[in-house]
Amino acid sequence: MTYSTAEIWLIIVLLGAGTYLIRFSFLGIIGDRPMPQIILRMLRYTPVAVLPAMVAPLVVWPAATAGAPDPVRMIAALAALLVGVWKKQVLWAIGAGVVTLYAGLFLTGQF
Repeated sequence: MTYSTAEIWLIIVLLGAGTYLIRFSFLGIIGDRPMPQIILRMLRYTPVAVLPAMVAPLVVWPAATAGAPDPVRMIAALAALLVGVWKKQVLWAIGAGVVTLYAGLFLTGQF
């Protein structure tokens, strides 16, 4: 599908307006009111949900292997998960995943 320059700019403007309205609905309209406890409790889990949601597709269908599952990346993700549960620290988990990934890629000759 080919888009004209005007269509591309229209899409950009509409997506920008939509993003602004979504943020304004949360921050501008209800930003100065106290929020219910249940909402505050749910918002605490947002960062915990975002990081795995961004990483999971890169582990299961990595672009580096043309979308084919890669055991090295899955082992690195498992190492990150285990260290994260064990240490309860995000940076330790990320470090363990990075070290395991690069070690696995080096040992398998993919690096």
